[in-house]
Amino acid sequence: MVRPRAGVVRSAVLLSAGLAAALLVGGCAGTPRMDVKASCEFLNNDTFKPDGNQQQQSKQIAEHYHQIADKLAPEIGDPIKEMAAIMDKAAASSLGAATQEQQQQLTVHFNTIGEYCK
Repeated sequence: MVRPRAGVVRSAVLLSAGLAAALLVGGCAGTPRMDVKASCEFLNNDTFKPDGNQQQQSKQIAEHYHQIADKLAPEIGDPIKEMAAIMDKAAASSLGAATQEQQQQLTVHFNTIGEYCK
């Protein structure tokens, strides 16, 4: 008895396994990063706007920072990673807002980025 579907299923499984392997290998190669100039242009043209209440906005900002940090030049992406961690903490707080100390830390990171993006 001929079972044509078995070949299709086997091919789909092999294709899925091959795709997963390719993604794993590609993921290990690292995400291509922009240079400093392109990173600054990206930030200047970034139209991200959080919505919702303060806690939702803090969470959205943290997620956005996490999403873009690895795409940017390390000089800019690294401070943004730090900012993402600060916003994660702010979003997890009862008010969902950054404390005065966290705001000061964010300002330091903004200023660091500002040294590169003048």
